[in-house]
Amino acid sequence: MEEPIKHREEAAGLEYWLRWQVPVCALIILLPFAVAIRILRREEPPPPLLAFSATHLWLPCWKNLNPLWLLFFRAFAFASMAFLLYHIVALLRGLFAFYFYTQWTFALVTIYFALATFISARGCWIHSRKRFTDETMSSEFLKKSSKENESDGTSFLNPEETNHAIKSQSHHSKKANVHTVGFLEHLMQAIYQTCAGAVMLTDIVFWCLLVPFLLGDKFQLTLLIGSIHSVNAVFLILDSVLNSQPLTWYGLPYFVIWSVSYVVFQWILHACGFTWWPYPFLELSTPWAPLWYFALALVHLPCYGIYVLLVKAKVWTFSRIFPNAFLRPVNASSRNSMEKKQT
Repeated sequence: MEEPIKHREEAAGLEYWLRWQVPVCALIILLPFAVAIRILRREEPPPPLLAFSATHLWLPCWKNLNPLWLLFFRAFAFASMAFLLYHIVALLRGLFAFYFYTQWTFALVTIYFALATFISARGCWIHSRKRFTDETMSSEFLKKSSKENESDGTSFLNPEETNHAIKSQSHHSKKANVHTVGFLEHLMQAIYQTCAGAVMLTDIVFWCLLVPFLLGDKFQLTLLIGSIHSVNAVFLILDSVLNSQPLTWYGLPYFVIWSVSYVVFQWILHACGFTWWPYPFLELSTPWAPLWYFALALVHLPCYGIYVLLVKAKVWTFSRIFPNAFLRPVNASSRNSMEKKQT
């Protein structure tokens, strides 16, 4: 998906929108959009997401890896992508850069890493504060018990009673700080699932379709153009290797809504007088337009599925190669059993 592609100009007057291809293509993109909205409006998410908590957003999936390393990686990824995005906007004369799906996706991944950096920093701060609070509560409890025992001549509490009392005092605060999933957490998870499919669609179309068939005559492959079609997927995949976030097919509707929004954006611009399309398969004047739109709708399934398979392959491979270091995702049943043990 690249911008320097030149297209045939054609006036988008009223006769253009009265073609039979227009309502057919509109139906092709609106049906998946309606289904996606209906799925997301379900009251209860699938079982793998019932165990989703705020800690999954900033704790690594590696037992001995400090969360600060995930924070540093996300901050570096955000800084690198923001630097490239600045040069893209400067090269393409400002907001015109966002005329293309590539820049939409690249900006979305940049926003994801900005939000992920903030949530990781907040999680690390809460984690460090909680450890300090627990240690303080433990020392204060032991001092208080020691003074009371010295005054009435009784013996110290045994270790099990001491640990139980300390855990009872801090249980409520831990649960409120660690497991609360607010608006920002839901937003980050939604953006993560959207990026998973969008980067696959962007990079696969660019490297497998545009570069082999249009390179040279239509556009030139530069270092900047190659970077924006590679860095987005590389950083996101590395983040998936490190993080504990769940990725299921339930996130596909976010990806569909994202792509439909871009197509509607292009239709609105052409209705306002724009005369060329950034990608030839969006052109509505050809009799093959419905087939192109139908293929574009279908390609969302394998693009999102590739990323789901990558995450599943990560869990399957690392849990067998590094059974003592890799932490498998927590499911609903294991979470319920853990909460029962805590109570």
